[in-house]
Amino acid sequence: MPRRFDTTSHSPRGMRVADARRCLLALPDIAPGRSYGMPSFLLSGRFFARFRDDDTVLVLQLGTIAERDVLMQLDSRAFFFTEHYRNYPAVLIHLAEVPQALFADVVREAWHQVSAARAGRPPKTAPVGAPRPTPRTKKRPPPNKRSKPPGRGSRRKRKSLS
Repeated sequence: MPRRFDTTSHSPRGMRVADARRCLLALPDIAPGRSYGMPSFLLSGRFFARFRDDDTVLVLQLGTIAERDVLMQLDSRAFFFTEHYRNYPAVLIHLAEVPQALFADVVREAWHQVSAARAGRPPKTAPVGAPRPTPRTKKRPPPNKRSKPPGRGSRRKRKSLS
């Protein structure tokens, strides 16, 4: 279940780009880089966040789409998504609309969820003793006993050399 964010504190709305950048780079294993040719923040070399729309919006990867839904219910002025991100666990954040304390909480929680998922371990918010997720493996179909379909041409006749 997604973590509930503290909405009782009334921190000022609006994050400056420099403050958002500082908040992201303060997290372990986050470094500036490029993703799909765009300046981004990478978590262990893979996409985690980036600015868009002339640095007025931050795209932030989340652990699940359900977390995005919770954030949008929590503050629809600050959190949203576009059709491009509909089936992707990411949220778009209006920097001018998000309370500063909430921004820091959301970024920190997203980092916990995404870094845990990439390491193949359950996130820290999982209950103690929860089963570890097993990696998905593709089931291979049983091998065919026939290498060619039955019918005409399945056996070649040898030409004699006489």
